Amino acid sequence: MASGLVRIALECDKKQEGGPVRLLEEQNWRAFCNGKKCGFAGRKEYCGVKEWKLLKALEPVSMGAGVMPSYGEGERTEIMYMRAKFERIVGSRDSEAFYMMNPDSNGAPELSVYLLRV
Repeated sequence: MASGLVRIALECDKKQEGGPVRLLEEQNWRAFCNGKKCGFAGRKEYCGVKEWKLLKALEPVSMGAGVMPSYGEGERTEIMYMRAKFERIVGSRDSEAFYMMNPDSNGAPELSVYLLRV
C-alpha cells in the first residue's frame, strides 16, 4: 500500500435458477486489482485446523500487517495478514463495498474492496 490506493473488485454472475443468495454467500468470484483482471477467488465454507491456529494467533492483534510462518505438512511457507477496521457500505442487494479506515491518514481509504453481482 506504500504505492498508493488499492482497489479490489470481486464480481460474480447473477443466477437465474434457485432462490436468492446473499452477496457474501456467493461461492465463485472474478478478481480485479486496480481495474486489471488478476484471477479468481472462492469462498471457503469451513476452517481447518491450520486456519484455526492462524486465527487464534492473530486474535490479540488489533491493527497491523505482517508475515507469519506457516508450517504445513513437509513445507515451510509464510502467510501474509492484514488486520484493520473496515467500513461497510451496502449499495444494493447486488453491491457492497468495504473501505479500510486508516487512523493515520486524512480519512481517505488506502484499500477498497468491492463486491458486485453482474
